[in-house]
Amino acid sequence: MAHLSDTGIIGTSVFSKLINLRDLLTARYVQYQTYSKTLRELESLSKRELNDLGLNQHTLQAVAREAAYGSA
Repeated sequence: MAHLSDTGIIGTSVFSKLINLRDLLTARYVQYQTYSKTLRELESLSKRELNDLGLNQHTLQAVAREAAYGSA
């Protein structure tokens, strides 16, 4: 009895998959950096400045998340 096992990825090399993974991780890291920077900047504003922007302490994470990752 013969057994055949194909471990290749049809149409895509392993090297190509690694490149795609690297690009994905890089993009995610850039998004995270954008989120962190935006949140830090918003948290540095006074309550008065936040009120002028129509924001409060409870909405800062959502605003930073939308800025970095887009709307949910």
